[in-house]
Amino acid sequence: MDKSMTISQHLDDLRKRIFRSVIAIALISFFILSFHLTPFMYNNIKLYYPTFSPFNNMAAQVTISMKHHLLPSTVQLIQTAPGQAFFSQFYIAVLLGMVFSMPVIVKEFVGFLAPALHRKEIQIIRNITIPAIILFTIGGIFSYFFVTPYILEFLYKYGQSADLLTFLNIIDFITFVLQFILAFGVSFQLPLIMYALTTSELIDPKFWRNNIRYAIIAMVILGAAITPDGSGVTMWFVAGPMIVLYLIGMAVSERQAKNIGTFKS
Repeated sequence: MDKSMTISQHLDDLRKRIFRSVIAIALISFFILSFHLTPFMYNNIKLYYPTFSPFNNMAAQVTISMKHHLLPSTVQLIQTAPGQAFFSQFYIAVLLGMVFSMPVIVKEFVGFLAPALHRKEIQIIRNITIPAIILFTIGGIFSYFFVTPYILEFLYKYGQSADLLTFLNIIDFITFVLQFILAFGVSFQLPLIMYALTTSELIDPKFWRNNIRYAIIAMVILGAAITPDGSGVTMWFVAGPMIVLYLIGMAVSERQAKNIGTFKS
């Protein structure tokens, strides 16, 4: 791309790239909202194929799975207004659409920034695209299976101790779960961000080790801020993994810096 593009040309290029990214997300989201995964057996292996079913779609299947996995039997999931079930499925479809569209989004993002970046920086971004998707998925799975169930169970115990029957609005439930999935998906990008900043020589690799105590304090504060109880226990489900990720990012950054000869003892 010519680096002498005018501002209007840059804005037009940005508009086109955003449009292509939105189209990719919309197509995948539409597919998730329109098709149902039907199981079948092949050589004693359970596989799935999509069948057209707008009401019993993949987003509805995800909702049912979340309900059975995350909610105790004493909690009833309800909708209190028409359309809430649809919008909860819509939120799920958009989130999955964003995840599966990530290669397209990153490609367009790199293409737009290319005129302002060096070839080395562009290559770094391209190299971390697949690891970023994998880490986002791992973060979401960690949140779904290990963090969210514990937090929900902890909070519902207050209602059980008061002998209350709990009814949970579908929108509140879906947004609560998706917020944690997104938060962990993004936080699991920390090692890649540290790696990219070190490899591009924007930050000295010693920076991460010299400031580790401040990073840990910030992560503990963040864990306490986004968890909804004051027990001091659930915050470690957030802060603990982030501290581990920071240590991994620090080790990878220092190793990479040594390999390229930028680490200064």
